[in-house]
Amino acid sequence: MVRIFKIPGFISYLFPYRIWNLSLKKNSVYLTFDDGPQPNVTNWVLDFLKSENISATFFCIGENVKQHPEIFKRIIDEGHSVGNHSMHHEIFSRDKTQEYINSIKSAAELIPSELFRPPYGKLSRKMAKRISKDYRIIMWTWMAFDFDKSVSVESIIKQSRKIKSGDILVFHDNLKSEDRLKNLLPPIVAQLKKSGFQFDAIPMNR
Repeated sequence: MVRIFKIPGFISYLFPYRIWNLSLKKNSVYLTFDDGPQPNVTNWVLDFLKSENISATFFCIGENVKQHPEIFKRIIDEGHSVGNHSMHHEIFSRDKTQEYINSIKSAAELIPSELFRPPYGKLSRKMAKRISKDYRIIMWTWMAFDFDKSVSVESIIKQSRKIKSGDILVFHDNLKSEDRLKNLLPPIVAQLKKSGFQFDAIPMNR
């Protein structure tokens, strides 16, 4: 199966109402982490980001925030942005539209942010238009595939050389990705720093 690391530019025209990349600052890239907070993984990520003095954005699952409020508080206290990733990581389905909206609303009670990322990136045009009235739907331009053991760590690091200014990068602070994340994040960050990039959090408000 072919893995697409870098999202082609024309995708933004095919899937509107979503933000695929950002041009807020020159030579900035945007680290994002999905699916947390999880005690071991998210705390490791936060320790690493602090050691590198860089900011990131965490798209959190509501039920995980509810279970680990102290980690969620740490994310915010250390200057990172947070976003809504639904209450239970539900995948969008047209026949369960209202359930999906309710999941986002439930997570919003715990996650004070106008940022939303749909689980698995799946969303219909109609639903994206509806959600975009209240949220900035943040997609991505580069996927780390830290969750996919069929993709070698070496090939992922090699693919990271294609990252450009304004790219939104996706990693995962979940248990499934933990070991690979720890092998991927440090060398990719080092490589990007060497290339002159800086790391910024995505603003939580419009």
